[in-house]
Formats: sequence, C-alpha cells, structure tokens
Amino acid sequence: MTKPPARDALYDALLSLKTRAEVDAFLTDLCTPSELRAFAERWEVARLLDGGGKSYREIAAEAHASPTTVVRVARFLKEMPHQGYRLVLDRLKV
Repeated sequence: MTKPPARDALYDALLSLKTRAEVDAFLTDLCTPSELRAFAERWEVARLLDGGGKSYREIAAEAHASPTTVVRVARFLKEMPHQGYRLVLDRLKV
C-alpha cells in the first residue's frame, strides 16, 4: 500500500523544522491540545517501557496513560514491523 501524497507532504514539512520552538509552533497549529497530549503520553510510555524495570500498571500511572495505551505501545515497540519507536529511542540514546 502506497502512502497518500498528503502524508509525504506532511513528512516533508516535519523534516523542514530545525528547532524545538519550530516543532512546537507547527504541532500546536496542526494538532488539537488533546492530540498533542496523546502523542506526548504515548512517547512517555515508550520511553518508560524501554527503560525497563516497571510494570505496565506503574508505567500507566507515571505516564497518566490508560493500561490499554501501555499495552498498545508495548505491542508496537516489540512486535510491529515499523519499529518507529525503536528507531527514535535508539537514536536518542547515542
């Protein structure tokens, strides 16, 4: 399945951003506050899962996420072929 051209255009827009302030401005315009919270929540869950040593329940409480979100992120982190979480987690460790 090929990506729609609009998705490629969005990716190009994201890749053009150079600073956190630029990313913040763009995402604040692009997303609703609840969408941004959901993105941040999922990313925090991924980081906590990657850190290890905590139960799903502890991660849900710390990230203010539902247990369903923790399970979903864990599945994408471990099983899904995209490995987007893993790519970024590994890059940020360097």
